Amino acid sequence: MKNPYKELTVGMMRTGTLGFGGGPSVIPLIRHEAVSRYQWLDDDEFGETLAIANTLPGPIATKMAAYLGYKLKGWKGAFVSVAAHILPSGLAMVFLIAFINVLSNSAIISNMIAAVMPVIAVMLGQMAYEFGEKAVKGLGKVLGIVFFAISFLLLQVLTLHPGIVIMIFLLYGAFHFKLKNRLRNKKIDKKEESA
Repeated sequence: MKNPYKELTVGMMRTGTLGFGGGPSVIPLIRHEAVSRYQWLDDDEFGETLAIANTLPGPIATKMAAYLGYKLKGWKGAFVSVAAHILPSGLAMVFLIAFINVLSNSAIISNMIAAVMPVIAVMLGQMAYEFGEKAVKGLGKVLGIVFFAISFLLLQVLTLHPGIVIMIFLLYGAFHFKLKNRLRNKKIDKKEESA
């Protein structure tokens, strides 16, 4: 990293300027900046950070920006990253408030918004697919499908808050690899005893 503050500012300004439709739709942009472009994190750490950020209150994109800045340069980095992320849209809102009545009835603006929505859906779908693919690789097909079904039931049928569902799976994840290692060690011990 040549200049981490410059990279944070440019990357987070890009997400704050190009992000459209709220926090969840900005996450693929933040992932692109953090994982692909600047390589501040790898995909696994980004997924873990996203899961933890979803359990905390407040806007997800701002929490992700704060984490990235803090990871790179501590509290100063967190401040720079959050400011760079929120200032473009904040300033645009202040500037455009004078035109709110004109813009709210504009057919052109409505059509622009309608054209952007499918792009956001595709970006979110691609990210969900990649995370699902990693979950299946890590857990296996059967357990991955079972967890998908459980999360679907908890979110859609029981209408549990997403933060609660994420906390349940984080708690399970804390014990998953310990259980897996115990089972593996028992199998190895049995093989050694039989040999």
